[in-house]
Amino acid sequence: MKQQSITDVLMVGATGSIGRFAVQTAQRHGLHPRALVRDVQRAEQLLPGVELVQGDLEDPASLRRALHGADALVLTHGSGSDARPDARAHIDYGGVRNILLAFGDARPRVALMTSIYATRDDVPGASPWKRRSERLLRTSGLPYTIVRPGWFDHAGPTQRRLVLDQGVTADGGIARHQIAETLVRSLLADTALGKTFELTATEGGEQKDWSVLFGALQADAPDAVDGVRDPANLPVAAEPPALRADLQAAGSLRKTG
Repeated sequence: MKQQSITDVLMVGATGSIGRFAVQTAQRHGLHPRALVRDVQRAEQLLPGVELVQGDLEDPASLRRALHGADALVLTHGSGSDARPDARAHIDYGGVRNILLAFGDARPRVALMTSIYATRDDVPGASPWKRRSERLLRTSGLPYTIVRPGWFDHAGPTQRRLVLDQGVTADGGIARHQIAETLVRSLLADTALGKTFELTATEGGEQKDWSVLFGALQADAPDAVDGVRDPANLPVAAEPPALRADLQAAGSLRKTG
């Protein structure tokens, strides 16, 4: 599978701590980032000189406008600042659902950031909503890479060697700029397409050949809802009817794309 040419990248979560790094990284690689923001005035202070597009993950009409012309998306949004008890369902999951359904016939490349604990049910506080968002993206048939970073900022300055792992037993830290670099680099490498992996950093020098880094990973199985080595601990058949309906809606994108 070969990627399309990428220039215009819509950044979702651009004013967040990872998103701001991702915008800078995209610029450094010669891409044109556009930032999806709810509050334009606030975003102008955080992202000076960056093209801003007003929109809201819970407003499908605004997403359709924002997505127009995008070759790719980097999704680093999260519900951490949302006080609603069901924020993860609305933002972590619902944001991805609403974006996918807003695409229409467009087929942009997607880099989605979730969590190293996305599939874990043995970790206190772990939530299935990010895993559910991943499932929507895989089911859509869009070209994607899913990055599951470890603990933000739990990597020192000498931990420059990235570890891309599969098998959901990985644990560890990663610097925010390393997450952003990996997300943007995944848009530029054919070897990253269709892959899901955990991302941490360890002692050692920075790797230079991203094609080799991504190429060492297994691709997710065609038509699979889960990552290549994900545990079978969240059966789709046991999911609520509304979530199964969302998967079916996402699957319709594959048929019409």
